[in-house]
Amino acid sequence: MALQTLRANKMRSALTIVGVVIGITAIVGMTSLVRGFDRSFKAVVEETGPNTIYVAKFSGLSFMSGQDFIDLIRRPNLTPNDARALEALDSVRFTDTMLGSGIGDSSRRLSYRGEETKRLQILGTSELFAEVGFLSLEAGRFFTASELQHRRAVVVLGQGPFQSLFPFTDPIGKKVRVAGQPYTVIGVMGPRPSPGGFNVGQDDIAVIPYTRYESQFGVPGFRMAGGAHRDVTLTVMPRDGQRDAALREIEEVMRIRHGLRLDEPNDFDLVTQDAMLRLWERTTQAVFLALVVISSIALLVGGIGVMAIMTMSVTERTNEIGLRKALGAKRQEILWQFLVEAGVLTLVGGILGVLLGSGTGLLVHFVSGFPISLPWWSFALGLGFSASVGLVFGMAPAIRASRLDPIEALRHE
Repeated sequence: MALQTLRANKMRSALTIVGVVIGITAIVGMTSLVRGFDRSFKAVVEETGPNTIYVAKFSGLSFMSGQDFIDLIRRPNLTPNDARALEALDSVRFTDTMLGSGIGDSSRRLSYRGEETKRLQILGTSELFAEVGFLSLEAGRFFTASELQHRRAVVVLGQGPFQSLFPFTDPIGKKVRVAGQPYTVIGVMGPRPSPGGFNVGQDDIAVIPYTRYESQFGVPGFRMAGGAHRDVTLTVMPRDGQRDAALREIEEVMRIRHGLRLDEPNDFDLVTQDAMLRLWERTTQAVFLALVVISSIALLVGGIGVMAIMTMSVTERTNEIGLRKALGAKRQEILWQFLVEAGVLTLVGGILGVLLGSGTGLLVHFVSGFPISLPWWSFALGLGFSASVGLVFGMAPAIRASRLDPIEALRHE
């Protein structure tokens, strides 16, 4: 009977469930995209290795803990000397110093025989950058500790400048200019992973010894009223099975170097893979919450439409209700008749929303390559929400129908 009612009022039913369709489409479609990106991001983070420790002046962990940006700027800057102090620890295998990886103007152009790249990121690192970042070399080699110590003008190209300047030529041994200064190309890095598989500029980099970087560019950063920020990041690789010991020793050494008392909090961040994943999970949870709130607005609009249409339907079918009651129908049976009609109406909207949401996610994936994930629970969530909207907002009209007096209902014109 509910399906027959839908077929008898096709246009009215379609307009009624528009809000439900939009809400469920948003839930399923955005869930597929967010979940797909979430899985891709976690895979990229896990490629850094579970033991890698990053030491930074501040990070996303500080912001998530509610600390004020001005207070974070006032923290003491990290230096290459900090890396050398950490490398002396028994639990540490080696450290890498990186300049130009975060906030600050570290983008420059590379040129070769009249050809010039767009502005891309120049990194100053130690000779262990590739090993710390688990990066592969497509050609050539990375610079050595001796080249780092003597500030040699050598450069390792990312895929971006390599393909831009040397599309058909072997770049090894060629002279390129980095911000106007001559450098010898000694290696080419393979493609770097990125969340979602997108090209977000992760390969538009060139790596030089941080000693050379410091002498040519200084240390990038910026100055605010609160203090000056120097863009230095330290990456620490602990010995096998000693990550926890390394974390304790690194914290102890950095606190001593910064002259902190026992009752003072750390003025630096220690970031691990676990911490990054926890931060990301909190971010995605906030996104899901926002998604549910936004979708709920559309579902609320759809529910109000269902209530209005079902109230109109009760008025139109007053004679039918009176006749059914006169033939012995109970109040409970009338109640369930209209509840089922409302539930079926919104459930059809939910099915359409699931199909449209899944189709939207697949279309985005095929067009742009954006990773998607279509978990079964997103379908169940969408259908459950849609059916619940019908039952909740159809309750008032159904109760009104069940309470009609059969005599008065039969008299209704």
